[in-house]
Amino acid sequence: MEVNFTLNGEKATVDVPPYTTLTDMLRDEMNIQSVKKGCEHGECGACTLLVNGLPVASCIILAPQVEGKHITTLEGLEHKAMMIDLRQAYIENGAIQCGFCTPGMLISSYALLRDNQNPSPDEVKLAIEGNICRCTGFTKIIEAVLDAAERIAVE
Repeated sequence: MEVNFTLNGEKATVDVPPYTTLTDMLRDEMNIQSVKKGCEHGECGACTLLVNGLPVASCIILAPQVEGKHITTLEGLEHKAMMIDLRQAYIENGAIQCGFCTPGMLISSYALLRDNQNPSPDEVKLAIEGNICRCTGFTKIIEAVLDAAERIAVE
């Protein structure tokens, strides 16, 4: 089945079987490595990306469902000033350990800060609740997002 969509601002067409997940299509057919395969049930957030600007678990979306949609992965955000500040805050606050959850966590954090540049700790918790991190205990991630919000406010 042919799927036409926009990936990180570029038009894309991929021919995949209709039962292919968005995660598999991006990783296997398009070499997008920031989208991780974790639980494959929409529970861990490792595969989180933006579909038409909203964070979603790509493992529970079939590739044909993104026909005509805009998909944004971490690769598509890497040069955005807000993502640069967010990554730096993650690094400086010790919010990255093994790194497996980091791409999905950064996508969820980015979506929050894009829409709310002065979130409360509870709003950060709500924004990242679909992402599981087995290493950090979440405190450092929350601190990193709040630090990034402060950096963005100064710019």
